[in-house]
This record gives sequence, structure tokens and C-alpha cells, in this order.
Amino acid sequence: MQNVIMLTVAVILDLILGDPNGWPHPIIYIGKMIRSLESRIRKQKIISEKLGGFILLILSVATVVAILSLMLYIAGKINNYVKIILSIYFIYTSLASRCLHVEALKVYDTLKSDDIKKARIQISYLVGRDTSSLTKEEITRATIETVAENTIDGILAPLLYIAIGFMIGYPVQLVYIYKTVNTLDSMVGYIQQPYKDIGYASARFDDVLNYLPARIGSIFMLLGGGLLKYNIKDGWKILLRDKRNHKSPNCGYPEAVVAGLLDIQLGGTNTYFGQKLYKPTLGDKKRNLQAHDIKSTVKIMYSSFILAYLFIVFII
Repeated sequence: MQNVIMLTVAVILDLILGDPNGWPHPIIYIGKMIRSLESRIRKQKIISEKLGGFILLILSVATVVAILSLMLYIAGKINNYVKIILSIYFIYTSLASRCLHVEALKVYDTLKSDDIKKARIQISYLVGRDTSSLTKEEITRATIETVAENTIDGILAPLLYIAIGFMIGYPVQLVYIYKTVNTLDSMVGYIQQPYKDIGYASARFDDVLNYLPARIGSIFMLLGGGLLKYNIKDGWKILLRDKRNHKSPNCGYPEAVVAGLLDIQLGGTNTYFGQKLYKPTLGDKKRNLQAHDIKSTVKIMYSSFILAYLFIVFII
């Protein structure tokens, strides 16, 4: 029962508070640590950047786990309730539904007001691609793809690792191993230079950690979309057909589900660091993308979040 209460409080905090400005957030400090380690590895001339990328991955994960374990140990020595409260805080900050919702709707509101320049800036905070010349429809596509991918990365995958962590007694450590690797991937896990070599290990390990969450999570997204009366039949068809139409072995799953549920087409060519990356498409282009598709994707995110939470409460 204690595990259920801890998870429930964390989920409620995420749904209500999200990531308030000015609040300390572990991912901010993890990102600063990664950037510092990356800089030091790049400056040394003893080992290759590819080997350095493995060291970056190992040092980042080990440091985060060590610090969290020490903090929880000290909290437990003070009082068990202090440890529980601290654990709830870390679990809450590993989830990102409210934050993703807020950032996506900022882009939606700006698109509705036809301020394309501002929308390009806003979406640049959420994606790694070049956004300086994106059209309104391309900005919409980028936002939908980001919400779809981060429904897995920011919500459903953390929930899965929290659940496994509760079962083995280390929910905070396990979910933050995932969050650290996911942060590494978002910062250095690109196939273009200057990140191709140093980000190789992080990108590959992120693929491994997301393998099951992407596949299990896409089913929750499909069911969540069905509950919202979206096209679950085509959602399933496109998932089966187009799930591998992506450079990533995992990102195609949530994007294919959303494309099928909403009768839209995602994917296609993007520009990263001045280099064009050609990607296959997902879904059938039954209609042009509209700004309201962003809101629909956010609804699918929330619906799948609640379904996954209820399932985890049942199993833990």
C-alpha cells in the first residue's frame, strides 16, 4: 500500500504542478554534470571520442545513482518519513506530463495566432532539428512527434521503471538510471557530428532501455486513443505497418500510433546541425495537419498516462 500511495502522490503532483519555474529539478543538475563531463572528455587527447562516450555514460549513471543513494540513506537515518517524502519528490520529478502539456500548448496557441516566427523559437526548445525555416504544418508535425515520443520517454517509460523499481526495492535509483541515459541521449545522442562518436554509447543504451517501454507504451497509447474515440482501427494498422519507419528502433512506435489514431502522416525529412536527415513517413496522409492535432496528441498522452498508472497500481 505504501508504494501505491507514493506513486499516486507523485502522479498527482506531476499532473497539478508539472515543473514550476524556479523549483530545483534533478534533470537540470544532471544536464549540467553531463555537459561538464563531456567538455572534459573532449579536451583530453588520450582516448578516442567514441571510447570517451562510453566513459561519459558510465560516469554519469554511476554519479547519479551514488548521489541519490547517499541522499536517501541519510534521509532514512533522519526519519523514514523523510526518506518517503524525498522518494516521492524524485519520483514526481521523473515524470513530465504537465510540462509536456504546457510546452506543446504554447506552440499550439502561437500557431493559432499565426505568429510563425515565435512558434519556430518555441518548438526549437523541444526538438533537436533546425526550426529556423519550418512552415506552420512542419511546426505542427514537429510538436506532435515530440509529444508522441515523449509520451514514452517522459511518462510511460519512467512509470515502467518506477514499477520495476518498487518490485526490487529501488524505484528512485532505477528510474533515474533511465532518466540519466535519456538525458544523455537528448544532449549527445545524435548521428551527426560533433556528437556522432561521443554520443554513440548513450544513444545505443537509450535504445536498449526504451525497447520495452516503446512497445508496451504504444499499446497504452492505442487504448487511450480508443477511449477518446479516435480511429483505433487505423491506429493498430499503422502501428503494425509503420512502426519501423524511423531512424530510431523505438520512436516509430508512438509516432505510428498517433498517426493512425488521428488519420495523419508524420515523419519525413528534417535538418540537424545543417545536415538533412531523410526519414520515411508514418501513417497515411488522409488530410493536412492542423494545429488542433497538437491538442489531440496531448489528450492521447494523458489518457495513456492514466491507463498505465492504473495498471501499475494493480500490479504493485
